[in-house]
Parts: sequence; C-alpha cells; structure tokens
Amino acid sequence: MHSVKVGCLAASRALSSSRTLRPDSVKVFACCGLHGSVGQTRSCQTAATPGETAVIRIPRYMQTRVDNVKQTRGKFKINTIKGGRILIQSKDPNLNQSVGYILGKFEQPSLCSKGWKHNKSFGDYFTINNIKAVAPFVAENQEDVEQQASFSNLRICKELVEALDKMNITHPTTVQLQTIPKVMKGQNIVCAAETGSGKTLSYLLPVVHRLQADKESETYDEGAHKIRAVVLVPSRELAEQVAAVSRTLCAPFGLLTKTVGGGRGVGHIKMVFKGDQPDILVATPGALVKALRRRYLDFSELSFFVVDEADTMFDPSFSDMLENILLHTNIASNPKEIRGPGHKAQLLVVGATFPGGVGEVLSKVTDLGSMVVIKSKMLHFLMPHVKQTFLKVKGADKILELHQALKMLQQDKGGGAVVVFCNKSATVNWLGYSLEEMGVQHVRLQGEMPAVVRAGIFRSFQKGTVDVLICTDIASRGLDTSRVRLVVNYDFPETHTDYIHRAGRVGRAGGVEDGEVLSFVTHLWDVELVQKIETAARRRTSLPGMESDIHKPKPKVVEVEG
Repeated sequence: MHSVKVGCLAASRALSSSRTLRPDSVKVFACCGLHGSVGQTRSCQTAATPGETAVIRIPRYMQTRVDNVKQTRGKFKINTIKGGRILIQSKDPNLNQSVGYILGKFEQPSLCSKGWKHNKSFGDYFTINNIKAVAPFVAENQEDVEQQASFSNLRICKELVEALDKMNITHPTTVQLQTIPKVMKGQNIVCAAETGSGKTLSYLLPVVHRLQADKESETYDEGAHKIRAVVLVPSRELAEQVAAVSRTLCAPFGLLTKTVGGGRGVGHIKMVFKGDQPDILVATPGALVKALRRRYLDFSELSFFVVDEADTMFDPSFSDMLENILLHTNIASNPKEIRGPGHKAQLLVVGATFPGGVGEVLSKVTDLGSMVVIKSKMLHFLMPHVKQTFLKVKGADKILELHQALKMLQQDKGGGAVVVFCNKSATVNWLGYSLEEMGVQHVRLQGEMPAVVRAGIFRSFQKGTVDVLICTDIASRGLDTSRVRLVVNYDFPETHTDYIHRAGRVGRAGGVEDGEVLSFVTHLWDVELVQKIETAARRRTSLPGMESDIHKPKPKVVEVEG
C-alpha cells in the first residue's frame, strides 16, 4: 500500500503544481500488487517533472468493481431477436424484433425511428413484416372454411344467396356473422371493424331481405311508393360503389336503387326524384340536405337509416349536416317500434374506426342505451397480413423513391395496381405532371375536381384501365380496391385514423394477398406518428388515442344570473 500512496501523492502533486502538463499526458493503470519495488516508487515520484508523463495508480479493488459492472451489463442485455420470423426488420440488425419476442409490461422498446428527428437519419428505414398469410376476418385453411357458417344459416332468403354466389362470395366474414343476426332482430347497431372486412354486405343483405319481406306482406301499399332505406356516405365515388352492390342484390326482387351526390346543382337532384321514388337511396350529406329542404323526398315510410364510414360522417365537417338529416327521420328506440303502421326507422352506424362524438349526435335522435356496439378484435390494430415499410427520406427525393418503388413492383411481381396518397390537391396535380414526364401512366382523383371530371375516374381504375391512382384521402374511405398491390403514402397521413384507412386499401376480403404499404417520412411531426405506430407494432397493441366506446354527452351547465 506504500507504493500506492506514494504513486497517488506524486500524481496529485504533478497535477496541482505543473500547469504546463497536458490532460492527454496522464496515464492511468491499476496497481499490480501491494509490494511495489523502490524503483517503481522512484519512477512515480520523478513522473511529476514537467514534460514527462504523470502516472496515476488505481487500487485493484476499484478496477475489479468496474470490470464486474461491465460484465453485468453485457450479461443482462435484453436480446429481442429469437429464432423464427422477424416482426420488425430494421436497417440496423440490432434493432430487429422477432415474432416470438414479447415485450414486458414495463419494458421500453428500442425504436428504429428513435433518432429520426435528426438530419443524419435520412435514408434509414424499418419494416413491419406480415406475420399472417390472410386477413384475420377470413378463414386461413380449408378446414376453417368448412366449419364456417354459410349465408343460408343466417336466414337470408334463397335469392340473395344465389346473387352472392354469382359474385363469388360463398362464406360470410367474422363481421358479417356478428352483425347480420342483430340487424335482422331489429336492433340499432354501431359496427366498428377493420377495413376490407365486408361491412357493406353486413348491412345491405339484411336491408334487402327485410324490404323484400315487407313487399310480399299483405300490409304493403304498392301505390304509396316511398323511400324505405337511406345509406349515407361521405363521397360520390363511394355512393356509386355501394349503389352498384345494392343493384346486384336487388335485381331478383325488382327493388329500385338510386344515388344522389353533390357538385351537380339542385336541378340534378330534382331529376333524381322526379320519377319513381327509389326503395334504397344512396346519398352524400350535402345533396340529401338540399333535397330535404326542398321537400323532394319523403321519409314517412323509412325503415332503415344507414351511416357508412361513420368516423368521417361524425367528424365536425359533416356532423352538423348529419344531425340535420337525422332530425328529419324518426329513429326507433327499441325493436318493437320498427313494425306495423307508423313504424320508425332502424339505425345502423358502420365504420372502420370507432367514430368520435357519436354519442353527442345520436343522443338527440334515439336512446343511446338501445344501441348495440359490435367491435372486431383487431379494431385499431395494425393489419397483421400486410407488410408495412417506413422510409426516412428528404422531400426532394420522394419522387425518385416513388419511381423506384413502381419499377421494383413491375420487376418483382409483374406489376399491379398502385394507390399513391397525398395530403393536398396541389400535390396530386404536381406529382401527376412529374410522373407524366417519367412516362408513368396514371389517373388523378381529388376533391377540387368538378363532378363531371371525377365521374368514372375511380371506376376506370377499378376495371384495370390504368394501374396507378394518385389521390387525396377522398379515395381512402370505403372504396373497394381489391386489385391494389401497393399503397404509397407520398405524404405521411396526419392522423392514425387516416393511416388505418389508407393502409386498408390493400389486404381486403377477396383481394390480392401480398399487398404492401410504403410510407415516406419527411417532417418532424411525421416522426412522432411513426414512433407511436412502431411502438404499437412492437407491443402488439392498438394504436393510441382512438375511441372505443360510445360516450354519453356531458350535461350543459347553464349559468343563472343572480
């Protein structure tokens, strides 16, 4: 210990007395033993002279403690990679996470996107791999298909089952199995299920079945032909799509389906209702409000009122019009009120995400206690059957990355339909001009287009005339894109709800099975959303901040002046 004390004393003197000594000229090493030689001691003492290296000796016990801490940290380092398939695949292999690894309740995940707010992160990427071959709402193998109930078991009439067979639809999805029986019983429904799970048929089948049953009943008055079902949707394209399915189902019974959308003036709306009143009317909110104000239609015999894409319809941009329309209808509060003379309408609310603010609007027209809520198990979860890639890229490089993605799709999979989403109509137009210069054939769809121009654009894309569609979020709600193989978020969506709807354009029931989503991440506010999505994927939880129940409106407090 004497050599240790002398060494330490010499070092301390050297550090305190010699101002010319540089920090990098100090050497630190542990003492090898307690019995140091005189030569060693003298070398430590003479080390304090200016210009020579100062020696600081560290006791052996201190060095041992440091080594033990290093070994402990290495020993208990959590490894997120196990044998089997990879769930999260990163540019940095150390951040990969396997399907077999489950994060602990209080364990903080190591995110690939942790440093993406830094300028040097451009070019980084990670992928959430698909861990299932098919969607959760579809049977995976033949045994499951055989065990599944058929549409005939749901007590749907024979003609409808035959119409479904012609559409190559033989077995109901999980959502349809849960929803159709409750609608047939006359209950008011709020159905929230993932995109592409067959929600349109889950309400159209019982509606057409009931309208046909009422038509054959003795109490039906053929002379007083009035609207008996209304389906409210947010866009004209979705209205045409729902109406096309409705016409196919109604064909065996002679039931009439009509559509009315905005953007064409009051004269067009008047022409729709000039002839025979339809049995089923598919409408957008703006056009329906205009028709009601001018009394072009009568809801006295209404049996069904359906709100499709409910999360959009209950949004503040539509909620005032929706409330106005609902006040013109007589909504039933229990199943007994939907039958007989003076019957009331059954309310069906359907959406891919649970609508916020639904309680405030519906409480004004019906009893919230009468609403039956149907939620799928995968509601607000990332789709496990769709591969999703996130790429940190500069804004100027996005057009090149998009072009490369289109080329890779052509080379690897022989092509396929692609939907490219932008946040603004101006970006849609600019991107369209840029792709034209690159020789990429495409069509554009955005809300600022005139109704005449928009008509038929999406239909041509569905038929396969063109394989690339550049659009805003107007095409993310409800539209059937079963042939789409790739979705590109050219501009990253502004909310989790928008991301769910955009990603839902692939992996749909009856669609291609190897769909992918590619998202370009550019801005700082994009990174925050990406980190929440990655955290949800690693923890296998739903996306945060999403509504999951109907909340009763808070009572208004009226201040009384004293």
